[in-house]
Amino acid sequence: MTAPGFRPTHVVPEHGLSAWETPGPERPTVPLDPLLPVRLLERYGDWGHVLCSNGWSAWVDGRRLVAVPRDPPTAGAPTARTADPRPLLARAEETLARYRAAVAGLADGSLDGEAFHARTRGLRLGLVVDGESAWLHDPDHGRWLYTDGTRLDTYAADEAPRADPEPPVRTPAAGADGAPTRVVTPDGDAR
Repeated sequence: MTAPGFRPTHVVPEHGLSAWETPGPERPTVPLDPLLPVRLLERYGDWGHVLCSNGWSAWVDGRRLVAVPRDPPTAGAPTARTADPRPLLARAEETLARYRAAVAGLADGSLDGEAFHARTRGLRLGLVVDGESAWLHDPDHGRWLYTDGTRLDTYAADEAPRADPEPPVRTPAAGADGAPTRVVTPDGDAR
């Protein structure tokens, strides 16, 4: 049962989401159902504290939450751009070209094992293409993204959620006006 006036900010991904009593893996609780509307109350590093429509709250991997779109833009207002998969595809091409060149050098003898290792150090590439669907690894943000060719959506994260070194000062949840929550550091700076 949805509480009156509940306005979600996010939805649980289509395969559900693990949940915890606190922002840490020590105290797991009942997982959240797929596509459950939730309101993000606060962030603590990668962790998100969510409120469900029935009043129950839990901590989840906040990176996996799917944002609920705001109201549609009014006539004449600029439309918001969605994440474009092309820059990540271009980076994948560049990384693959660098690796291919290093393999060619190793194969033709112009590079020895040590030089090959030095040239390929730090290269990371992840790409799966299946028809119109593609999964791309974003090494800068440590996550896998899914695209249907038009936009990117987070699919999975490389690591479990982690907390900031210093706990944030908690601010009230988003108000009825739908304004997003802010994390404020102990020195008062908004992030």
